[in-house]
Amino acid sequence: MKIRSIFTLVACAAALSACTSSGPRPLPPISQGPTVDGAWVDANGLVSTFGGGRLETRTSDGSNKVMATGTYTQQANNLVSITLFSNIKQTTTQANCAMVTPNQLNCTSESGAQFSLARRG
Repeated sequence: MKIRSIFTLVACAAALSACTSSGPRPLPPISQGPTVDGAWVDANGLVSTFGGGRLETRTSDGSNKVMATGTYTQQANNLVSITLFSNIKQTTTQANCAMVTPNQLNCTSESGAQFSLARRG
């Protein structure tokens, strides 16, 4: 082998040894959109509190009566799926909501009724 070839091999080996890593690099955190957790109010003044996959709707007239309870799942693209049991009508309703801003949910129930919820500050 020629000296030049040996020198080239040694230089390449040195360059490659500088490329080693101590393991895979951590991925950057996935950016989450706004969360639905918190208190929301509808046009009738009912307050719905979302947290941990459960929700509860109460009156705001001072009696603080539980009107409905249910569950929700927050999905991709700021969509929220709600299943709600009415304590008054004794019925279960499903609704799909879109979080159009961090402070507004626009919802449509399975019957086609539309309603909005505003985040309570």
